[in-house]
Amino acid sequence: MIKQILIELKRHIPFTTFGAITGIIIIAIAIFSNMLFQIAKISLATFYILHPTHIVLSAIATTSIYKLYRPVCKVSSAIIISYIGSIGIATLSDSIIPYLGELLLNLPNRGIHIGFIEKPLLTNTAAFLGIAIGFLKPATKFPHSGHVLISTWASLFHIIMAVDQTVNCVMVVAISIFLFLAVWIPCCTSDIVFPLLFATVKNEENKGRFYFIEVTEERNES
Repeated sequence: MIKQILIELKRHIPFTTFGAITGIIIIAIAIFSNMLFQIAKISLATFYILHPTHIVLSAIATTSIYKLYRPVCKVSSAIIISYIGSIGIATLSDSIIPYLGELLLNLPNRGIHIGFIEKPLLTNTAAFLGIAIGFLKPATKFPHSGHVLISTWASLFHIIMAVDQTVNCVMVVAISIFLFLAVWIPCCTSDIVFPLLFATVKNEENKGRFYFIEVTEERNES
């Protein structure tokens, strides 16, 4: 189990690296065009578009992987597992880890924004929408790759809320590192590790194998 989890984390480094690069490009464009302050003004609203979108995609992926590995399951079990996996880990990825980065970088306007506390109706609706989609029509590849990208941007705009005009190259590099960490382990954990902890694979053909792309594609084709 541990070996397979490490393999999955390794396989998803390219997804996460790409997401982090897009985040660097966004903040670099904002700095060099002298629009960082203007973007910071709309960062909270942008965050609350990206964060619920992240939750929807995460809930679809988490529910789908659980359903694919446990076709006969209780609806209540799928809801509980997917809700915790999407809301809980999306909060860690989009809010808590970026806030820790803001503290370590001593950003002037740092603050933590917890979606299910500040916007409970919005975030809960997103979670249950994703759970319903994942349960009725399981799909994993697109929700997961989209989830990684959107999560990076949500984390980025959480950090942008905390910055001012004095952003230098060293700070941009540090922010990119936090973006990578905020997405890499949490996203793989919520979409892959977490649901598989509760979905026992009884099929001998797939026993010991849960490569996220390979097995789910095989199941979808069948």
